[in-house]
Amino acid sequence: MGQDMSPPQGVTSLLDTDLYKLTMQCAVLKYFPDVYVAYGYTNRTPQMKLHRGAYKWLLEQMDKLAVIRVTAEEREWLRQKCPYLNDEYLAFLETFHLRPSEHIKIKFIPEEDTGSDDDAGDVEYMVEGLWLDTILYEIPLLALTSQAYFMFTDKDWDYENQEDKAYRKGCTLLRNGCVFSEFGSRRRRDYHTQDLVMKGLCRAAEEGKKQGWPGVLAGTSNVHFAMKYNTSAVGTVAHEWYMTIAAITDDYQNANELALSYWLGCFGEGVLGIALTDTFGTPAFLRAFSKPISVPNQKGGTNPSTTTYAQSYTGVRQDSGDPAFFIKMVRDFYDSQGITETKTVVFSDSLDIEHCLEYKTIAEEAGFKPTFGVGTFFTNDFINRSTGLKSKPLNIVIKIASANGSPAVKLSDNLGKNMGDSEKVQEVKKKLGYIEHEWEEGDESRRWTKKA
Repeated sequence: MGQDMSPPQGVTSLLDTDLYKLTMQCAVLKYFPDVYVAYGYTNRTPQMKLHRGAYKWLLEQMDKLAVIRVTAEEREWLRQKCPYLNDEYLAFLETFHLRPSEHIKIKFIPEEDTGSDDDAGDVEYMVEGLWLDTILYEIPLLALTSQAYFMFTDKDWDYENQEDKAYRKGCTLLRNGCVFSEFGSRRRRDYHTQDLVMKGLCRAAEEGKKQGWPGVLAGTSNVHFAMKYNTSAVGTVAHEWYMTIAAITDDYQNANELALSYWLGCFGEGVLGIALTDTFGTPAFLRAFSKPISVPNQKGGTNPSTTTYAQSYTGVRQDSGDPAFFIKMVRDFYDSQGITETKTVVFSDSLDIEHCLEYKTIAEEAGFKPTFGVGTFFTNDFINRSTGLKSKPLNIVIKIASANGSPAVKLSDNLGKNMGDSEKVQEVKKKLGYIEHEWEEGDESRRWTKKA
């Protein structure tokens, strides 16, 4: 694959994952250690097939996941840099390990079965087990699947200029005053690519300090790379938290409030304070966000407060739908609540430089502090050597499919990200008064490929 090649590296650390998987596992340990879940895999770019050779390589990587342990050095780093992870959880990590042979069912479905490693087809995953035991599979499975595709299917690329490309992107964002983080673990080309990207971004941050640029590299969502590059691990919570709590309670009218309440019960106010709004549509979330805080206590009851969730949380994350519409909606909401302090809006949906600058202007004009979680644009931005055209990234996801036998659904703020059992989706839409919104950029199957 060209110059600057390093031996392919899969996943060798349990911290090679997004921070919000650890924070959620910490909260699951406290409140939901006995919940049984199933995860499903979706390829939103189904025309992009893997080869049987990729499937065989993935089987080898599954076995390797079983031997990884969190080291004493990693636990100490978490203790110092992530103090919101409590002692009980850090003690849990001393003995925790993945058991893929128990939890993961993986199969290959070839389009034409000749028995050759070059047979193209689909890889399917099903992950089942206790939520506590299976929550950390998502990011490594996605990262490994992406790597497998580009090792065995699309091999017409190399690492040339990847570090410099990340450096230039970082410099542009910093010069333009953007506060941003690297969010690219799940769809990275491979480990080495993310390593090069982090080197480039850290170089840009140093240059930014020398030049006095107004932007800030806030860190990375990947805990391993945060530790390796002595930067901050960034993240709070994922849709999974809201989806699972809704599924096990089947109380969709109150699911957002329950999720917010348990989160504060685990971590306290003012900690990990960016709320994710769009699991069941942002309007339903904002109704819960306006309510007074009620946090579970050790006696099985709750401790009520006169402070609302919206007052307590430092801001919100926008991950689907039209950002301009979202900004207007949350601005109107905060105004209606009489909240005048400057709140943060984190943008994390398929960002590139153009979108960061556009959304920065929209958010600041509305009185928000914008920050950006940039993923695929950093860690899977390549050119095919033979054509000069963009090497298209996979668009793949792993989401909760059920919890304690009940289907889990996600409505989001645009149709392209709705997921789950179709009957349950319609039932929840009706319960919540969910209104569909069209957005011209909302087609998930074409989000990155259309720019080729």
